[in-house]
Amino acid sequence: MNVEPQIQARLLELAAADTELSQIAHRRKTLPEQQEMDRLQVERAERKDAAVTVQIAMDDLDRDIRKLEGEVDAVRKREERDRTMLQSGSVGAKQLSELQHELGTLERRQANLEDELLEVMERREASEADQQHAGAQLSHIDDQLIDVQRRRDDAVADLDTAENRCTADRSALAGEFPVELMAIYDRQVGLHGSGAALLRARRCGACRIELDRGEISRIAGTAPEVVVRCPECGAILVRTKESGL
Repeated sequence: MNVEPQIQARLLELAAADTELSQIAHRRKTLPEQQEMDRLQVERAERKDAAVTVQIAMDDLDRDIRKLEGEVDAVRKREERDRTMLQSGSVGAKQLSELQHELGTLERRQANLEDELLEVMERREASEADQQHAGAQLSHIDDQLIDVQRRRDDAVADLDTAENRCTADRSALAGEFPVELMAIYDRQVGLHGSGAALLRARRCGACRIELDRGEISRIAGTAPEVVVRCPECGAILVRTKESGL
């Protein structure tokens, strides 16, 4: 097909707009800010799970503490009752012996329970420190997420602005070309990603392959208005002074 050389030359502007749109799309998929945000969200989920685990452990320890405190209180009350009976002087010799034996057992039981209670309370104190540490880590990650989300949103807004500009430029340019030429160009973009490129010193600007001398001679003998295409990738070759023909 034939198209005025000046119109063909403008295909380079269209190709530049399409290249920028492709770069914007690629950057949108690979935003460092989004990748950092994804990483922080995974880390936050892990930290949250760790915090929940610590909280469950603390709840279990609190339950154990209440149970032990109840047992200590019950033993103490039993001991007080036995001592009151001993001090009353109203018990017989046999009962007195039994009370004294029971008091010894209760004292040992109370000592064991209090030791166990102290151990559980120490573990609870350590878990509380772990909980505070986990909470501080979560707060730190939340602060990081707020910051990276702001930077991500700014980056996306910049991409949206650039994409809208390129899309508008492309729409304006596309209206300048013959329908048949645009059909060839768009089909080529769909196949290889580049619809048109500059022929510079025997090299196709789309596939970067250097054309052989025979092909260059053929192109050189073709009228400027004739649309020529790369024999390797099929891109429309735009001829200018840089083509060296």
